Amino acid sequence: MIDRLAIFGATGDLTARYLLPAVAALHASGGIGDAFQLIAAGRDDWSSSEFRDWAAAQLARHGADLPAATRAAVAAAVTYRHADVTDPARVAEVIAGFEPVACYLALPPAVFPGAVSALHDAGLPEGSRIVLEKPFGEDLGSAVELNRLLADTVPEWAVFRVDHFLAMTTVQNLLGTRLANRVFEPLWNSAHIAEIDILWDESLALEGRAGYYDGVGALKDMLQSHLLQLLCLVAMEPPISLSERDLRDRKVDVLRSIRPLAGDDIVRSTRRGRYTAGRIGDREVPAYVDEDGVDPAHRTETLAEIELRLDNWRWPDTVFRLRTGKALRRERKEVAVRFRHVPHLPFAHDGDEAPNLLTFGLEPESVSLELTGIGPRPQALTPMSLAVRLQAPELPAYGQLLRSVLSGDSALAIRGDEAEESWRVVTPVLEAWAKDAVPLQDYPAGSDGPAR
Repeated sequence: MIDRLAIFGATGDLTARYLLPAVAALHASGGIGDAFQLIAAGRDDWSSSEFRDWAAAQLARHGADLPAATRAAVAAAVTYRHADVTDPARVAEVIAGFEPVACYLALPPAVFPGAVSALHDAGLPEGSRIVLEKPFGEDLGSAVELNRLLADTVPEWAVFRVDHFLAMTTVQNLLGTRLANRVFEPLWNSAHIAEIDILWDESLALEGRAGYYDGVGALKDMLQSHLLQLLCLVAMEPPISLSERDLRDRKVDVLRSIRPLAGDDIVRSTRRGRYTAGRIGDREVPAYVDEDGVDPAHRTETLAEIELRLDNWRWPDTVFRLRTGKALRRERKEVAVRFRHVPHLPFAHDGDEAPNLLTFGLEPESVSLELTGIGPRPQALTPMSLAVRLQAPELPAYGQLLRSVLSGDSALAIRGDEAEESWRVVTPVLEAWAKDAVPLQDYPAGSDGPAR
């Protein structure tokens, strides 16, 4: 168990909203003790006292449900260093005396190579770990190069390419529900499942994130990372165990089985859109191109959708639909497993019966099953719903990720070949979209997205 954490890029939104509350949650649960040391490094020319005041304010805002004493203890214990994360000499000053240390790169993807090189040249102590946020690279080539730099710095087991979706309770229930219940696993294949929708539709618009989002877009921000990870969990073969090797081997198998998209397939199987001015509830939302910090010339998409097929024994005839969008009419964050119709219905019906639907709600976390049964009229079918709201987890997702990093359990991290395979899937789409082979469709904010 490592008891030293260094956060690089510590004055950013990720640290404020997630990492500081995660450290406090670990402290409150007893996951870290009094020996734990937290050092923050950033380009802002602050003193440790100024950072502590900022950290206390962020914990009060984003960790208000945690005990006040815990928040105060975490904020008071932080040491801050003003440092350029790409300067080996300054990085060496940050980690001096820390043996070993977990280095969390809370940085934009474009800075990863320089930061990893600086860590290498600074001389990381043996047993140290490097943590990177998604996306891992900016395309396939940069992902391969980043993996090479990481391999020169620390062994693969010490690299934590984290995706907080993997630590969400309902995401883990994708495995729990199908693998621990005899009623589902025999049906978990193309013979019984017609479609699986993996959706992250948001009513939120840009919300001041132009500095990051306008250079990335929906496909890279959500689909290439989070949604492909969900696809892996819902489609993977049952692993021998949930250990790091067994779980990640099966995820890579799924990515390798995805049928490559090319030419007209990309036109037929993908959509991209960008929101225009509109109204969401009581909010007036400006067009994306009019948001502060947006460069219209980037032609950044705010909605991305891809239909994928898997070339393997389990899923030859099932459609996997991945979609994410901003500024939509309603929130819809879920994995929806749509079963095929039964071959014959001996009951009175109107020919419009919905198939069984198993839905994993991602936010809020829930599981529901839509069935069909007999209603008030004899032999007349009616829908039935079984639903459960999941209990609040012991730790928030980032708290679980930090615990896995400090303990060295990399099962929730993404392996290097897994990151590269994810880029292989989306690279042809990115290239086609860059050439406008697929039109960038407008949709009003507050709508259901562009018309099909």
